[in-house]
Amino acid sequence: MPFDHEKLEVYAVALDFLGHANRIANTMPRGSGYLTDQVRRAALSVVLNIAEGAGRFSGDDKAAFYTRARGSATECAAVLDVCARLEPISVENAREHKQPLERIAQMLTRLIRVHQRT
Repeated sequence: MPFDHEKLEVYAVALDFLGHANRIANTMPRGSGYLTDQVRRAALSVVLNIAEGAGRFSGDDKAAFYTRARGSATECAAVLDVCARLEPISVENAREHKQPLERIAQMLTRLIRVHQRT
């Protein structure tokens, strides 16, 4: 019997992005350690907050964790922008890797709206 978070498509997409983030980090040149650490931490935070949110009982709690996950996805996108600006990765590479983050953010926005009190 799977955990609740394992039933969410956004969780699977976030896990895929975590793999991309790790590969990106592994290709960055020496001296970019602060960026590699940040993209790895932010990508992991997306996955972990989705899992924690799915495990909560109240809608408000779920929405709070999904909001944190969305913030971490946005942080990942910003780190990729910084990487492109400072040139450890190309602008095209950053743009390509931001596409799954846009999808993750959209899916999380829907989950947040479903679980928020209105």
